[in-house]
Parts: sequence; structure tokens; C-alpha cells
Amino acid sequence: MELVAWAYKVAQGLLQAPLPRRWAHVQGVAEQARRSAALFGDDGELVVAAAVLHDVGYAPNIAETRFHPLDGARYLRAINAPDRLVHLVAHHSCAVLEAELRGLSAELAKFEDEKTPLRDALWWADMTTTPDGTRTTITDRVAEIQQRYGPEDLVSCFIRWAWPELLGAVERTNERLKAAGLGQS
Repeated sequence: MELVAWAYKVAQGLLQAPLPRRWAHVQGVAEQARRSAALFGDDGELVVAAAVLHDVGYAPNIAETRFHPLDGARYLRAINAPDRLVHLVAHHSCAVLEAELRGLSAELAKFEDEKTPLRDALWWADMTTTPDGTRTTITDRVAEIQQRYGPEDLVSCFIRWAWPELLGAVERTNERLKAAGLGQS
């Protein structure tokens, strides 16, 4: 679990003091990801590390574009994080659609979206965790996001557009967990 320990050190240093609520969310997402880790054998550590780091792009000292998946991926690449981890952070929770709305598609395209069950599990963990780090349903999570940002905000537009993809990832992961005897969200 060296990668996970490193991920916690990086994320905690960037998020805990300036963004304590974001730090609580990240810890909750990591706990959810840990529930799915057994599905991925040797890559179980990767899904947990990606969960820990998925929101580092919100850190004030690295937020350049104000699009956290891209800012986080760029930062992680700059500190020589493993490529696959960088790509998972870049594309977490259907970031490709929000990048399009923000005019950042070309920049995000520099990172590969692996479209695997592991990616689904990362999205599942994020979409089933509240801003305070507790478990929730995807329906309640999306409603909370829309309420927090307001109906006309770009993030609310994105989340409505991304709904089928996000729901699909959550449902596929729930099925994988159930088939493996690991329960559901």
C-alpha cells in the first residue's frame, strides 16, 4: 500500500487545511473505493490511490484552469505520479463532458480515459459519497450537486448531461460488487 500512503500524504498536504470539507469528501471516496479494491487484484491499490487524489485539483495553490480534474492531473504529472493514476484523476466522474462545456477538451484529451471497470469503480466511489464523506445514493448526490451550484451553473448543466454515464458506472460497479459477494453502495 505504498502508493496509497503516498497519495494520502499528497492529498492531505494540499486539501486538509485550505479545504477541510473537500478533504472529508476525499476520505469518504477513498473508503468507498477500498470496498471495491478486491475486484481489481493488484490494481486494488490504484483505485484507492485515485480516489484519494481525485480532487487535488481543487487545491488553491494548483488550481490554474479552475477545472479540477485537469488541474489535478497536471499537478500529478508534474510530480511524477504513475501515468495510469494521472489519467484516472483526469477523467474521473465523466470529466470529458465538463471539459467540453468549459472549452478544455483538447487539454483533457492529452490524458487517456481507460474506460474500464476500475474507472467505473472510481466514478462509483465519488458519486456515492457526500461532500462530508458519508455514503449516499447517486440520485441524492446529483441532487445535492445541483442544489449547491444552482440550476443554471455550468456544473449543474454538466451533471445533467453526464447522468446516463455516471449512472451506468454506478450500476455496473454495484453489479460487480454483488457478483463478487462484496455488497452494494
